[in-house]
Amino acid sequence: MGKYRISVATGDSLLAGSSNPVQLWLVGEHGEKDLGKILRPIRIREVQLEVEVSLYLGRLLLVKLRKHKSLVGFDWFCKWIAVQGPGTQGEAFFPCYRWVQGNEIICLPEGTARTVRDDPQNQFKKHREKELEERRKVYRWGFWKEGLILPIAGNTQWDLPRNERFLEDKDLDFSLSLAKVLKDLALKGSLDLTNSVRRLEDFNKVFPQGKTPLAERVRNCWKDDALFGYQFLNGANPMLLRRSTSLPSRLLLPPEMEDLKTQLEKELQTGSLFEADFSLLDGVKPNVIIFKQQYVAAPLVMLKLQPDGRLLPMVIQLQPPRNGCPPPVLFLPSDPPMAWLLAKTWVRSSDFQLHQLQSHLLRGHLIAEVISVATMRSLPSLHPIYKVVSTGSGGHVDILQRATAGLTYRSFCPPDDLADRGLLDVKSSLYGQDALRLWGVISRYVEKMVSLFYKSDGAVKDDPELQAWCREITETGLQGAQDRGFPISLESRAQLCHFITMCIFTCTGQHASTHQGQLDWYSWIPNGPCTMQKPPPISKDVTEKDIVDSLPSLHQARTQKTFIKFLGRRQPVMVALGHHKENYFSDPGPQAVLKQFQEELAALDKEIEVRNAGLDLPYEYLRPSMVENSVTI
Repeated sequence: MGKYRISVATGDSLLAGSSNPVQLWLVGEHGEKDLGKILRPIRIREVQLEVEVSLYLGRLLLVKLRKHKSLVGFDWFCKWIAVQGPGTQGEAFFPCYRWVQGNEIICLPEGTARTVRDDPQNQFKKHREKELEERRKVYRWGFWKEGLILPIAGNTQWDLPRNERFLEDKDLDFSLSLAKVLKDLALKGSLDLTNSVRRLEDFNKVFPQGKTPLAERVRNCWKDDALFGYQFLNGANPMLLRRSTSLPSRLLLPPEMEDLKTQLEKELQTGSLFEADFSLLDGVKPNVIIFKQQYVAAPLVMLKLQPDGRLLPMVIQLQPPRNGCPPPVLFLPSDPPMAWLLAKTWVRSSDFQLHQLQSHLLRGHLIAEVISVATMRSLPSLHPIYKVVSTGSGGHVDILQRATAGLTYRSFCPPDDLADRGLLDVKSSLYGQDALRLWGVISRYVEKMVSLFYKSDGAVKDDPELQAWCREITETGLQGAQDRGFPISLESRAQLCHFITMCIFTCTGQHASTHQGQLDWYSWIPNGPCTMQKPPPISKDVTEKDIVDSLPSLHQARTQKTFIKFLGRRQPVMVALGHHKENYFSDPGPQAVLKQFQEELAALDKEIEVRNAGLDLPYEYLRPSMVENSVTI
C-alpha cells in the first residue's frame, strides 16, 4: 500500500509519440494492480505520474502496458519506465526500447539481468517463455537460394518487424538522399548514354565533388605498384591477402621465366612472399548490361613484402590454367606499361566483386542478420547476453554460394584469421593491428560482463537459453556450419566469451573495415571498376584504348559513383560502438563494465589518431569513434 511515482520515457524520433491511451499495471511478488488508462504519450519525452495503490505488491517484478486504439491507431516508441514506491528499494527500472503496437499487452521485466538459474522460484519463467513464443512469430527465418545462409523472412522493408526498421530520422535521411542521387543519376546519366570514354582522363567527368583526400590520392597515384599492393593490406578489402607457404599450383612458370621462379622461391624462403587468389570467381557467369556482354576474371597476384613495409606485385596471372589450352599469360612489372596497367586493373575489378559480395555483404550484413534473428528467437530480454549483443543475374548468387561454403569460424576472429593468413607480424598491416586491438577491447568487455552472470563453466553449460541461441546461429541460420568450426554448444566461460566477442566484432568492427573505404578507393573508377567490357588480355600488345574499352562505360561509371557515394558517406545519424543510448541494465555492475569499455575505446581511438598523424596514408576505418554500434547500411 502507498504512493508510486512512475516515469515514462518516449523515444526521441519524430513520430515516437502516440495520442492513443495507454493502460499500465504494476506486478509485484504479492499481487498485481491495474492502474487504468492513465497515460497518453503524445510528444512529451518523459511523463511523471503519481498513483495510490491500496494493495501491498512487494518487490516489483514487471510493468505491463497496453496501448488502446482510438479512432486511429498510432504506434508508440517506449524507451523505459521507472517506478519509485513501496518495495522498489529506490527506483525500479524497466527497459523497453521498442515500438508498442496494436493492443497486445507488453510485459517489461525489471532491468536486472537474469539467467534461468538466477530465477530459482520461477517468477519470470512464464514471461520468458511467452516472450520467446511471441518473438518467434515475428522473427521468422526466410529462404533465398540453396547453399546460402538464411535471411529474415520478408521481401520489403515493410515486411520487417517494426523494431528492426530505421527510425524516422534515419529513414527520412536515407529516403531523401536516395531520391536525390537517383534524380541526379537520371538527369546526368541520360547524357552519358550518348558520350563515350576515349581517354582515362575522361573518368574525371564522374569523379565526385566533395571527394575525400584519400580518393584524390588514389586518382593521382592509382598506377603506382606501391598503392596497388597497399590496398591488399589496408584498402576496402583487407580480407584476401595471405602469406604464401608454397608456390601456388596454378602458377605455371615457363622455362624462360626461370629468373622469376628464383625470385619467388627466394621470397618464399624468407617469408616475404604473399598472394591474393581470386579463384572464387573462376567460372562465374558474367552479366549482360544494356545488351552488351560483360566479363569476369579470376586472377592470382604474387607480391613481396619489402623491408620498409611496402607490398609490391611481382607477377599477375589473370586466369587459371585450362586443360587443352595454352598456359595463361603472366604479366610482370617489367612489361610494357599499358599491359601491366591493364593486368592490375583487372585485379582491381575482381577485388571489387569479392569485396562487395563476400567481404561486405556476406561477412558483414548477412552474418549480422543471422546473429540478430537468432538472438531475438532464442534469448529473452531478461537474459544478460541479450542485453550485451543488443547494443546493437545469377552470377552474384554463385559467388555468394561459393563464399558461404568457405565461411569458417576462425575467419571471423581476427587473432585466428590473421594467424591463419600469416599477417600477425606484418607491421604495415594497419587493418591487422587495429583489428587485434579492437578485438581485445571488446573481448575484455565481454569477459567482465560474462563473469558477472556466470560464475563457473557449469553455469554456461546448464543455461538452456544460451545453448539454444548457439544452435540457432550455427545449425539454423548458418545452415549447419559446425563442420566449419562454428560451435553448436557452449561448454565454458572462455568459449562463451570468444563466441560473443566474435558476434560483436562482426557486427561492428569487421563491417566497418569493409564498408567505410568504399568512397576512398572506388571513387576513381579505374581503381575499382564495377564491371569489365572486354575479355582479359591474352597478349601484352596493349594500348590505352584497350584499357579504356575494357573499363565501364560513362553511364556505368556514373552509376557506380552515385551508389558508392551514397552508401559510403558518413551517416548523419550515427551511434559509435559502445555509446548506444539504450540502458538495458539496471544493476550497477554492468553499468560500471560498460563505462570501462567506453574508456578503453576512447583510449584506443586516441592511440590510432596519434599514430595516423605520422603516416603518409592514415588508416581510420577501425577507429572506435568511426565504428558504428551495429550494421545499419
